[in-house]
Amino acid sequence: MKDNLFTVNFKIPRNILHFAEKHMPVLLFFLLSMISITSFLFFYANGAGIAYNDARSHLDISRRVVENLTPGFAQLGSVWLPLPHLLMSVTVWNDFMWHSGLSGALISMICYVATGLLIYKFLKQLQVGMFGRLTGVAIFAANINIIYMQSTAMTELLLITTMLAGSYELLMWHKEETIVRLIKAAFWIMLATLIRYDGWFLFLAAVVLIFIHTIRKHGYKATEGMLVLFCTLAGFGIFLWLLWNQMIFKDALYFIFGPYSANTQQKQLEAAGVLATKHDLIFSLKTYLYAMIYNGGFLTVILSGFGAVALWLDKKLPVDIRIATTALLTPLLFNVLALYLGHSVLFVEGLSGNSWFNVRYGLMVLPALAIFTAFLVHKLKSLRWVLVALLLFVSIFSFANRDAVTIDDALYGASGKNVKEVSGWLKDNATNKEGFVLISVASHDAIIFSSGLPMKRFIHEGTGLYWDLATAHPQRWARWIIMRTNDVNDGTFRILQFNQEFKKDYILVHKFPFADIYELKPEYVGKLRNQIDPALLNK
Repeated sequence: MKDNLFTVNFKIPRNILHFAEKHMPVLLFFLLSMISITSFLFFYANGAGIAYNDARSHLDISRRVVENLTPGFAQLGSVWLPLPHLLMSVTVWNDFMWHSGLSGALISMICYVATGLLIYKFLKQLQVGMFGRLTGVAIFAANINIIYMQSTAMTELLLITTMLAGSYELLMWHKEETIVRLIKAAFWIMLATLIRYDGWFLFLAAVVLIFIHTIRKHGYKATEGMLVLFCTLAGFGIFLWLLWNQMIFKDALYFIFGPYSANTQQKQLEAAGVLATKHDLIFSLKTYLYAMIYNGGFLTVILSGFGAVALWLDKKLPVDIRIATTALLTPLLFNVLALYLGHSVLFVEGLSGNSWFNVRYGLMVLPALAIFTAFLVHKLKSLRWVLVALLLFVSIFSFANRDAVTIDDALYGASGKNVKEVSGWLKDNATNKEGFVLISVASHDAIIFSSGLPMKRFIHEGTGLYWDLATAHPQRWARWIIMRTNDVNDGTFRILQFNQEFKKDYILVHKFPFADIYELKPEYVGKLRNQIDPALLNK
């Protein structure tokens, strides 16, 4: 029997096969949507959906665009690429969407469904039967780490979707060689370059793949034209980001070398002796391999390796298609290279420390793992049920034991901060009192988010002249000051440590693990400025 749905001893009626082939994407859409919504509600109910410190920061950045002492697009800053925050700003003005995390999770949920459908379409182009296609979707959709991350305001799912969509259109361009496919590939890759820097690496990889394909088939002039067209469209996001940094911060490379950049953070980690992967290729490979295994599962990683080899050696597939599938591996290459160069940090508990940190980066290869594993299941018809049974057992086991490294990282690792004590104090003591809170968002965005106070109550680096005035003369503007005392990495302490007015006019009311709270002495409260000054906004 032809491999369409199941390889068994009886034939499935043609009308059922035709129905499945025609309507399976719609059925998958509704099934994945139900899983997505149910998962969000579960994690929202137990508060895990906003456990990541970065998730709260993403939500706060978006909120500052629409509600802040100085709202506007300048609040997008330069540390993180802007697309996720721009998308969230459409709904984050609503307090529930902000504090529930749904403003960001909604984007991740849509991307979860879209990625499942893209995996299905990708496998179909690799001539994989229905059974293999559904296996690939299930490997992705039933992964407990993916299910959790799609319930958060993190950027992983949005990046996964845009990168996979770009890879899919690149595959279709290799197959059809139409301008429309090239433009679609450029569009999705351009979006990926505005989400995270992994997308920049995919852009470079796509340029190499387009060059190899076109130069082999059509010569130099055609290659030049194709590359100019693709780079102009796909690289437009990178150009805009460089232009943004030049216009706002007067330095096109501010996002690389600025005080809040990853480069600056990595230098601090290196000085502390915890950047072990830098200039150690073997350890970089090992670290990311562990992250892949913890996120995707040991069995899936092993099977996908065999599946990748089987795909690339399959003479039934055109060589151009096989080459195009290497785009799926760009997250692996990017993360290993970033670890080796010291531009990224990833801690695996027991391997590189006693805690988790950024281990979720291993999720970026999950579409590749799902596609390659599904291809192997498709090829090994006699073993497909054994392989699927093993994959199902592992999946059930992970759910039964709540074996999700992304949840562990958020709740117990270095990626989450328990700031309930600080934010709870602010909520109890500042909600019904007038006065601004002086705080560094670079260090304490999680406190701002968890306090429940309006964003207009905070003076921070993004408030421009308010920040300058409040750090020069805090007793005129700030009723409360939040900072990590004696930590020069905290922008507020770094500026105020020698300020005599701060030392004279404020008292330390509480010391907490993540921050200390200072309050203006009662005799000075009457002189505070508690309202926005329109004159300052016009300067």
